[in-house]
Amino acid sequence: MGVRICSALAIAAMLVAAAAGGADDGASDKVLKSTSDHAKFKVLQQEFASGPEVTRACLTCHTEAARQLQLTQHWKWEFLNPDGRRLGKKSIINNFCTSVASNYAYCTTCHIGYGWKDDRFDFSVQENVDCLICHDTTGNYRKAPGFAGHVVTQETEFPPGSGNRLKPVKLGPIAQEVARTSRDNCGACHFFGGGGDGVKHGDLDSSLASPDKSLDVHMDALGNNFACATCHMTAGHQVPGSRYAPTAVDRGGARLRGKEYKTNPTTCQSCHGQAPHKAGAAKLNDHTDKVACQTCHIPAYARGGVPTKMSWDWSTAGLMGLDGKPMVRKDAKGRVVYTAAKGTFVIAENVVPEYVWFNGRVTYTLLGDRIEKGAQPTRINHFEGSAGDNRSMIWPVKVFRGKQAYDPLYKSLVVTHMAGTDDTAFWTNFNWEKAVAVGMASVGAPFSGKVDFVETESMWPITHMVAPAKDALRCHDCHASGARLEKVAGIYIPGRGSDHSVWLEVIGWALAALALAGALVHGTGRIAAARRRH
Repeated sequence: MGVRICSALAIAAMLVAAAAGGADDGASDKVLKSTSDHAKFKVLQQEFASGPEVTRACLTCHTEAARQLQLTQHWKWEFLNPDGRRLGKKSIINNFCTSVASNYAYCTTCHIGYGWKDDRFDFSVQENVDCLICHDTTGNYRKAPGFAGHVVTQETEFPPGSGNRLKPVKLGPIAQEVARTSRDNCGACHFFGGGGDGVKHGDLDSSLASPDKSLDVHMDALGNNFACATCHMTAGHQVPGSRYAPTAVDRGGARLRGKEYKTNPTTCQSCHGQAPHKAGAAKLNDHTDKVACQTCHIPAYARGGVPTKMSWDWSTAGLMGLDGKPMVRKDAKGRVVYTAAKGTFVIAENVVPEYVWFNGRVTYTLLGDRIEKGAQPTRINHFEGSAGDNRSMIWPVKVFRGKQAYDPLYKSLVVTHMAGTDDTAFWTNFNWEKAVAVGMASVGAPFSGKVDFVETESMWPITHMVAPAKDALRCHDCHASGARLEKVAGIYIPGRGSDHSVWLEVIGWALAALALAGALVHGTGRIAAARRRH
């Protein structure tokens, strides 16, 4: 929902502009969107040779902005887990591209900073903060992979000797057009997490840049038109709503928007309260203490025409075609399902979520944790919760399944040097042992010299792509044999096949028959009595 200023002053400005024949010159639009026209700021009326130069200019007015941002998860890429451990992208091994460590120059393309090329990055330098990645409105701001978050401002051949030339980004005009954040700003990174459009989350992809109501009732471009910050209400650059330690249960009521609260403003309850359904559907409000709103109101994810990855098998990577070049395979729709650099993918659209009890606590398998290769996949992360802990709700999740490298002697997941132009990077030479040796050395961890592969799985909460009420789940979607909640343990769900009991049905039908007989006897007696009186 865009914020529009409709004051008498703004309306008067539009009328004056229209009378002067300048209604379409963009000036009135700037009046509506901001109290400042950055194109008029002298400090921005120059061409900049680098991103840090732009930041220095921004800080001449926004004196505290960089310091605020440097206290956030977006900047540090780490968080304090409820179990007391401080975790980050260096310690957490995922089952997508597996690790930020040893691959910084590529992974930090999505960092809100400049120059994070290794573990010696200085997080205290304010000019390293990237203001434009969140505040660009032109759509021309790009950070090319491999440059540690820096912007290419001169024509550059990359990789060296490839003949591929990157065009420079002109930072001056971009800096003069900055404004509040939009879906495009957030989506530039979050839509493309995991290595491509829609790969990681399933409920976040480029289809949300301008969705219709059927895809998301909140972000509907012709309706509510929420920006990400409408729900993720930011204070001092702190963005609430973490996927690493989510708020699974919110027992509070609706909040007054714009007022500061200690609770998370991104939950459904923060707007809709604990009894969101109208009087005619009051029975649905009986579910809100145990069933997350997303469970019923996001019937499927990856609904916008962009498929999401459901599994990733790294063990098949490295195959060459008959021409001696790295192999690429596509499905019938022309979508890539295998590359020599990354292995085999399974992709899908309109995916029905899986459902779990979730209380907000997430456990992680970290670098160095001992794992066993066996019948059960290794849990990269796991959502804790149960029916009986009073802190859990039934949540929809994407379960992402993978097969990735691990050390069979030390029995640990490994860091792999995936990206780079040197001959040790896996994407350069397709040599697992060499790439893992470099990756493990970069974090000071031991490596046996052997590489095997282990099955893994990770969970991702489904919270976006909220469907209209008419498309929400109906009773039979859960209360039926083989329905969506068939595998959710610890609770009795009427109509569910796993809760079927012959004796319970006999007793139920018997009680129903007795009730019917009682009603018939009572009705017959009333009729007979009325006739006698007549």
